[in-house]
Amino acid sequence: MKINFINNSYRRFYQAHKKEIDTAIQGCLTNGDLTLRKDVMTFEKRLAKFIGTKYAIGVGSGTDALFLSLKALGIGQGDEVITVSHTFIASIQVIVHCGATPVFADVDANELINVKQIEGLLTSRTKAIMPIHLTGSSCEMDAIMRVARKYKLYVIEDAAQALGAKYNGKKVGSFSNTGCFSFNTAKMMGAYGDAGAITTNDRKLYERLMLLRNHWNMAQLSVNKKDFPPPKTFEWAFKSRLDNIQAAVLNVKMKYLSQMIKRRNKIAIRYIDELWHLPDFPVRYNKYELPKEQEGRVWQEFHIQIYEEQRNKFVRYMASKGIELLVRDEIPNHKLQGLGLEKWNLPITEKLAKTTIRLPLYPELTDEEVDYIIKCIKSFYGK
Repeated sequence: MKINFINNSYRRFYQAHKKEIDTAIQGCLTNGDLTLRKDVMTFEKRLAKFIGTKYAIGVGSGTDALFLSLKALGIGQGDEVITVSHTFIASIQVIVHCGATPVFADVDANELINVKQIEGLLTSRTKAIMPIHLTGSSCEMDAIMRVARKYKLYVIEDAAQALGAKYNGKKVGSFSNTGCFSFNTAKMMGAYGDAGAITTNDRKLYERLMLLRNHWNMAQLSVNKKDFPPPKTFEWAFKSRLDNIQAAVLNVKMKYLSQMIKRRNKIAIRYIDELWHLPDFPVRYNKYELPKEQEGRVWQEFHIQIYEEQRNKFVRYMASKGIELLVRDEIPNHKLQGLGLEKWNLPITEKLAKTTIRLPLYPELTDEEVDYIIKCIKSFYGK
């Protein structure tokens, strides 16, 4: 049996829903609806409703969502943004590309920003906090928003890996100035290419983002022009529009999102139930030890930590059984040569970089494949 880490997911979804997806794409081509048309408007409304915000803005990618959020909030040269190094590097790159400086807190045992460290990192240059909702878990947003309100800071939620996750019953992406989502093929609800979105409850920020994504151009806006007054002044802007064909695909997938989340959660709990009791197997979560703040999580990824020597053996063994795992880069972002971030000492982040492995986890995995993955893991540990 051969099990890919992710490739089977979008291929199998397409096979299962081929008629719906083909019809949606052909509709765009037949009608000539390619840029900021009805499908984008429909998706933006559906996403805003799902997250629980007033507005959503479709953009080119999750990276663009973060970048445009920072630009729209006026963050730039000389400013500092508090975030974590334990993330995909795009979260850090956008801060640098805005001219600002990333300032790192370490993560906690759940791979999320350690909120107790935030206040100690504040300076007169701090303008924003960017919490990363990693692997489908939600950061402690109540504590983060308290700090933000106390010091008058912006908050940009990186929710690229947490579509549908909740904190205290409220969806991530709805707490802050903006929530940023990715619909890359590997995400909870992946398009068939790059796609992203920004959510917000701030009308002025919404209008600004709509212009920033489209050259400050009123000619093509996925809104009713009567409700969107023309700008009185102009700014240098960008081109980051959600492609209408990708929006059409996402509108199809949106109908199945709840099912996809339930299936992912079912597989993750199966991993936990079958593997947590193995004497040497380092599953961080089990049904008896899930922290309270993780109750609203969605299982975007399933991480385990294995020390380097054992990790390499484990990956090779699973590969020999036809199972593809994803190994995190051994060098954390702040230790990459040439980026000028080496001064940071982040012990938990550095440990996770050397130990983290991701098991296959996507809705299209069959029960037979999940059984096989579990069987192979037990076999490696002599069970």
